[in-house]
Amino acid sequence: MTTPLQPAAISPASGQEPSGRAIVFENVSLTFEAKPVLDGVSFCLPRGETKALFGVAGSGKSTILKLALGLMKPDSGHIYVLGEDVTQMREDDLFELRRQIGMVFQESALFDSLTVRDNVAYRLEEEHALPEKEIDARVHEALTFVELGHTMEMYPSELSGGMRRRVAIARAIITQPEVLLYDSPTGGLDPVTSTTIVELIVKQRDVYKTSSLLVTHRLQDAFTMANHYFDRTSNRMQPLAQGSKADVPMTFLILRDGKVIFDGDAQALAQSEDEYIREYIS
Repeated sequence: MTTPLQPAAISPASGQEPSGRAIVFENVSLTFEAKPVLDGVSFCLPRGETKALFGVAGSGKSTILKLALGLMKPDSGHIYVLGEDVTQMREDDLFELRRQIGMVFQESALFDSLTVRDNVAYRLEEEHALPEKEIDARVHEALTFVELGHTMEMYPSELSGGMRRRVAIARAIITQPEVLLYDSPTGGLDPVTSTTIVELIVKQRDVYKTSSLLVTHRLQDAFTMANHYFDRTSNRMQPLAQGSKADVPMTFLILRDGKVIFDGDAQALAQSEDEYIREYIS
């Protein structure tokens, strides 16, 4: 593989959070048209770990991703991303911070008029002054990582839904970001294709150990991630041995009525005696 592209430097912001935690929400509240969306939400994502966000439709999962990107401001509370308080940052500083964040959008959000190569290269060409030869090498590396190296000159309309999601992942990881945000990466896909996407997320998690927030409606996807690891020898996702844990920790966060009602690992979730949680995971 080629040398990963190093993240851009961050301009100083007014507030800083201690290192060791990639994302921190501190008592964050947000209301839309007099309806509370988030009500005193607090959680942290340690660096190098993965956290899956769950909740019924409208519970604020995707809103959390937008807040982490600084695309929205909360009514109250603080949000720290890579040590910077995004609730206090200027737009110019937010732009620099976003260089270190990769986003896998719901439904892929590829540019239909651009080839796969140009879709994946987009951020490199917009944000980094790199020679064309190096951009091509990095695009090929990212596409090879998601097993789509042969699609460089194809257009999104020529790809299946699962292939488009894989291209979206390649586009998100092209700059080797410090943080990855996934917004329902398996939404609308059949079970077989969903498993392929989950395997790629596990591969990214275990190979690069990127701090990740994952919004999903499929509890089974997250349980699969928690109970498997990526084996480089076989180049496949493999089940963890009974009682063992993955090298990269993974936790679950469940929202209800704008509040966090669970934040812990798969074992704690499976053993929860909360009636709502029991019904949710059944």
